[in-house]
Amino acid sequence: MAELSTLARPYAKAAFEFAVTAGDLQGWSQSLAIAGSVAQQSNVVRLLASPSVTAEQQAQALIEICGDALNDQGKNFLTVLSENRRLQLLPDISQQFDVLKANREKAVDVEVTAAHELDAEQQQKLSDALSTKLERKVNMQVRLDKDLLGGAVIRAGDTVIDGSIRGRLAKLAESLHS
Repeated sequence: MAELSTLARPYAKAAFEFAVTAGDLQGWSQSLAIAGSVAQQSNVVRLLASPSVTAEQQAQALIEICGDALNDQGKNFLTVLSENRRLQLLPDISQQFDVLKANREKAVDVEVTAAHELDAEQQQKLSDALSTKLERKVNMQVRLDKDLLGGAVIRAGDTVIDGSIRGRLAKLAESLHS
């Protein structure tokens, strides 16, 4: 939902700016990821949607569930979110925070879906080529999809490179029909 992303953006930016100032980008990223994951659990979703639970009670419950994953600043952040009835935005805030973090670190997460297993040398060559093309450090995850006939599909943010045989056949069929 674009609306949730829009609402989450100022909170993600505020958390990011604080984390940069505090020199704790990784710690904040982990804390927000845990809080975002907790906020998506069905029992917590019901708790956050309940009109009979006060904002303070919601924040306290979330803080208790997260436990030691939150430092004092993280707890304060959740309290501010609860006061503004924005705890349900935690997954979006975490995601946007990680995008800001990756941009600052000049890194990008890349998902490679391949038809066959890639050996270490192939993965390294692909990582180096993508790093050069995207001008960023590449954090690559490789997964297999036996439904692909051959080749691979590479996703890096909004960029998709479809080097699969299925993709090539679809492009060929499209060009023949036009």
